[in-house]
Amino acid sequence: MKLLGLIAVAGMALAAPLALAQENPVKAGVEAWERGDYKGAVDRWRSPAMKGDADAQFNLGQAYKLGRGVTADLNQAELWYGKAAAQGHEQAEASYGLALFANGKRDKAAPWLQRAAGRGDPRAQYVLGTMYFNGDAVQKDWVRAYALVTRASQSGLAEASSALAQMDKYMTVQDRQAGLTLARKYEEEANRAPLPGAASPPVEVAGTPPPRTTPVRTPPPRVTATPAPAPVKVAATPPAPAAIRDGGWRLQLGAFGEPANARKLWGQVGARFPGRQVSYVKAGTLTKVLVGPFASRGEAASACRGVSPCVPVGQ
Repeated sequence: MKLLGLIAVAGMALAAPLALAQENPVKAGVEAWERGDYKGAVDRWRSPAMKGDADAQFNLGQAYKLGRGVTADLNQAELWYGKAAAQGHEQAEASYGLALFANGKRDKAAPWLQRAAGRGDPRAQYVLGTMYFNGDAVQKDWVRAYALVTRASQSGLAEASSALAQMDKYMTVQDRQAGLTLARKYEEEANRAPLPGAASPPVEVAGTPPPRTTPVRTPPPRVTATPAPAPVKVAATPPAPAAIRDGGWRLQLGAFGEPANARKLWGQVGARFPGRQVSYVKAGTLTKVLVGPFASRGEAASACRGVSPCVPVGQ
């Protein structure tokens, strides 16, 4: 299975099924996308998407989000993300929540963002954290907000770090400490989550560039002379990932007899690789999980630290 990376906050990913390209239009579409033939990719995905293929639906959502092969249309992106998310496509769930939020449907976005944030998606953690801070479609909870945005910041999301600096101006030391304690609890829970068993090294596949979004800057709140501080409105649109150079290196995180276990693994460890794209590749009876790109073997090996199994592989 192949994904074109989100953000990032985010990343954006493009999924391919596990059959050969000439036998499966979804994988053929991914290969067309990687050649820069975006319209050809969209043409290949549309029919299986309309027939209910979750990967094709997610890929169409990506195309509409990026405006590649079709005119950019966030409403259409939301539509296709939603169809894939309804079938349990984890990357689509995060993207669907972010699209709903961007389209002003905050009430509908909240449960999808909560699902993605619970799996460690830094983009969802960041946006959901701002919602809790501002009381935007959820009950205001500054401690939980601080914990979520802290986790997103720890994943390298620059927008989350900026949001924390704004929150610091309005939160008491006690609340900030409580937020940090809760953030550590979230991290411990993520680290304790069992990973499915893995086997065998991966087949290499090419990555595709992530989408770009523009953070919305909002003015700081007015602080009044009341005992309770006024809320701050922090940026809460999906942030753009930093540019990543593709030096032909990827990481293999495992190989599984059950494709669902490959998706489960990425849902548990994806937050450790912000801005990278995941690819699911069929090799015989196994589904391999690849993450990248990385500029060099050294960079790939460094990203492996603390993750097992994890093997750098080059093209």
